[in-house]
Amino acid sequence: MPMNKQFAVIGLGRFGGSVAKTLHDMGYEVLAIDRDSQRVQDYAPIVTHAVEADSTDESAMKALGIRNFDVVVVSIGEDIQSSIMTTLILQEIGVEKVVVKARNDLHGKVLYKIGAYKVIYPERDMGVRVVHNLISPNILDYIELADDYSIIEVSAGEFFAGKTLEELDIRAKFGCNVMAIKSGNDINIAPLAGDRIEHGDILVVIGHNNDLKKLEERA
Repeated sequence: MPMNKQFAVIGLGRFGGSVAKTLHDMGYEVLAIDRDSQRVQDYAPIVTHAVEADSTDESAMKALGIRNFDVVVVSIGEDIQSSIMTTLILQEIGVEKVVVKARNDLHGKVLYKIGAYKVIYPERDMGVRVVHNLISPNILDYIELADDYSIIEVSAGEFFAGKTLEELDIRAKFGCNVMAIKSGNDINIAPLAGDRIEHGDILVVIGHNNDLKKLEERA
């Protein structure tokens, strides 16, 4: 996957800050927005651009060219009204994918009703896991084992479909190991080299984060 996606993150609390930093660390352009000037100063060296702005001000959002971003993550903390207003404004402006942090199920239902592309509950979704899902739609889940090693679930697209593990040679090409293959309700634990992968199968892969990143880009 080409590294040309542009992300905007509105709200630089613990969750939003984690998302912004992780995206930038992975090589993506990130615009970070917050009302708090101190937070903006804190994140200025960490992201591509950091701007102090009120996300409920439609003219301010238009002036930032927010419509041009591939994904906008709304991570506004306690203020549910601002979260909903911001989501509405982004929809009005024409942002294609608005991903919003919700405080609870009711908040989430409202966000979906007004057109949020995806709703995230930080208590259940780590910022880093969300990033992997945003940049690689085929990455279904992401579990951090240690600072450098993780497990991911990858949906088999064209690159994998119709090939055996031996033909794919994921260990040699990417330095990762396939732990299991899920086909519908069936799970093949410790698959063999001759096992063939079909389109839509789910691969459970373990590896070093740098190697997994290469695999994600191909997926």
